[in-house]
Amino acid sequence: MNIAPNKFTFIDLFAGVGGIRLGFEQACKDFGLSTECVFTSEIDEWACRTYRKNFPMDNHDPKSDITKVDESQLPDFDVLLAGFPCQAFSIAGKRGGFDDTRGTLFFDVARIIKEKRPKAFLLENVKGLINHRGGKTLEVIVNTLENDLGYTVFHKVLNAKDYGLAQMRERVYIVGFRGDYGGGFVFPQPVSESEFKVIRDIIEEDPVEAKYYLSTVYIECMKAHKARHQAKGHGFGYEIRNLDGVAGAIVCGGMGKERNLIIDPRQTDLTPTTHIKGEYNRDGLRRMTPKEWERLQGFPDDWTAGIANVHRYKQMGNSVAVPVIKAVAHNIITELRNPTQLKRVSTIAQLKLVF
Repeated sequence: MNIAPNKFTFIDLFAGVGGIRLGFEQACKDFGLSTECVFTSEIDEWACRTYRKNFPMDNHDPKSDITKVDESQLPDFDVLLAGFPCQAFSIAGKRGGFDDTRGTLFFDVARIIKEKRPKAFLLENVKGLINHRGGKTLEVIVNTLENDLGYTVFHKVLNAKDYGLAQMRERVYIVGFRGDYGGGFVFPQPVSESEFKVIRDIIEEDPVEAKYYLSTVYIECMKAHKARHQAKGHGFGYEIRNLDGVAGAIVCGGMGKERNLIIDPRQTDLTPTTHIKGEYNRDGLRRMTPKEWERLQGFPDDWTAGIANVHRYKQMGNSVAVPVIKAVAHNIITELRNPTQLKRVSTIAQLKLVF
């Protein structure tokens, strides 16, 4: 098995601002394990700035184009972490494997796994991957990992709200083990009801700046936009969230902020500090702040601080639910440290059982 008793090495692909890494390292810390990230790949410079700020101990730079990485030159590692994007695969057949994934970013994950043979991997993707092209895309991914690369693969959709976050965020998590590992792996159970959070638990403790409050002119524009789409039978438009409920999934742009508006009347000084049309509304209607979005994703406060808000919102919308990653990583670590007898069952055959 050759697992170092007190340390895990790993690589972080499509790293963003390091959310998957953060959850994995938190889980390792709970076990008293040290960690070392030996390679990171992220192509967005603004994300890299945030990553560098929060992981200054790394002896490598996170800025890297994964499509240009030579897998044979990577250092050895125990675990691969990746929040790879979902792309349209060319589905040539049910057992096309590598031939079906070439030209997609998943192929870069697969070729690294094939070359370096890590003990385990953890992949995260949007829920839509499950039904993409009638389930064929997921089938090809699982087939590649399980039949071509020889890993025992598990996958399941988990919701962030079930793991202590005030956000309705469903994502698919794919876990794989090499060799005799995997027989005891199960996905984590939701936290107890007493640990559930609502928006009221994550809003900033002090009144936020006036700039987060919507202007009267902007509110009228939002109302008109929503009415136009409702007339067409669409569900687009702004949403005001109950402080005793959970937020919708935050996204990187567009209506992301407007779909998670809240009523917060605590700020009484609504003097504009920049030019706006109209005046700030007096009903307390505002956007959530970047710090509140960090809390919705389970990051420490000010993880993205130091850059413009437009980048902070984008980074959190593109990131992961850290406590979910931590919970899944806990069970991965448990299996790697205490592997049980493998009872291999085709993951493809389990599709109907899991979902």
